[in-house]
Amino acid sequence: MFKIQTLNKISPLGLDQLPRDAYEVASEIGHPDAVIVRSANMCDMELPQSLRAIARAGTGVNNIPVEKCSERGIVVFNTPGANANSVKEIVLASLLISSRKIVQGIEWAKSLVGKGDEVPKIIEKDKSRFAGPEIKGKSLGVIGLGAIGVMVANDACSLGMEVTGYDPFISVESAWDLSRTIRRATGFESLLRTSDYITLHVPLTDETKGVINRDKFALMKRGVRLINFARGGLVNNVDLKEALLNGTVSCYVTDFPDEELIKMENVFSIPHLGASTPEAEDNCAVMAARQVRNFLENGNIKNSVNYPNCQMDLAGKKRIVIANRNVPRMIEQITAILADEGININDMLNRSKGNNAYNIIDIDSEISENGIGKIRAIGGVTMVRII
Repeated sequence: MFKIQTLNKISPLGLDQLPRDAYEVASEIGHPDAVIVRSANMCDMELPQSLRAIARAGTGVNNIPVEKCSERGIVVFNTPGANANSVKEIVLASLLISSRKIVQGIEWAKSLVGKGDEVPKIIEKDKSRFAGPEIKGKSLGVIGLGAIGVMVANDACSLGMEVTGYDPFISVESAWDLSRTIRRATGFESLLRTSDYITLHVPLTDETKGVINRDKFALMKRGVRLINFARGGLVNNVDLKEALLNGTVSCYVTDFPDEELIKMENVFSIPHLGASTPEAEDNCAVMAARQVRNFLENGNIKNSVNYPNCQMDLAGKKRIVIANRNVPRMIEQITAILADEGININDMLNRSKGNNAYNIIDIDSEISENGIGKIRAIGGVTMVRII
């Protein structure tokens, strides 16, 4: 029986993907095979020796020690796209919030409490203070065309916006989903120069940290509206403040408030609500649980942040799965050990991702403990399982 530890409250719809006759699931459990987590910080946790996988019911994995997991051959999963619709909807709402002064108008209307019968007259007299442009016919630049970026681009186009997308690393799957009406930017800077609205949908890495900075603001249209539901660190706050004060940016909507941002005028700091819908939580939990189950039962990997996608139909009585550092002669050494054991390989799959590689080997006969030990002893091998 597989043991699954949950570090947060996980949607029952997700846990229902794990059959009770084969899985024991609990928040307090000894020697877990896998952990399903949402926001709990695992970076300072001691990882159990039994642990084979961690599934993050969400996209970001900043709360998981990915490098430490890779050293141990622990596969870390996330759930890209499971909360895409939830984030897309709040981005579309932010386009309107940034334009129509809806929030300011609501707050002003609340300030009229106590004015009695004068309220309607005051409203009609001063409502023009909160006028703002329609989004129809305006240009939207979408930076990053993953699951969320594609959905935002397609729906903004349906709302009548002129949408341009930029993503030099767009996947084939995303390209298929993208509407034919979306224009492709000739470059990052050209998108910044031509957009009335800009929305960010890229991961936070060393390369993208502070990517929206003084130099980039200098390229933008005066009065641009900037929306960020990706990661807070993508925008340099010091340079943003300057751009807001000089009128380059008329409004900034972000899902990642900090003390500096909440003090700025014309900044709407939403308290990280992008994926805060029951539907998103259900979808993430279901995807995380299914990925864990497929890995534990079949050795297949999908949506791992530290190992490649690696899936193969069973073609033998036994399956060997091996995680290793992506170094030369690894396959040669593994197959030599199997040959010494007199084992024929029915089918085999090898994939790599950065410094890590993963192998699925299907065989029709048993491999001895001595043979398994020899594979584990190969320099660079971090995990061996027999299924």
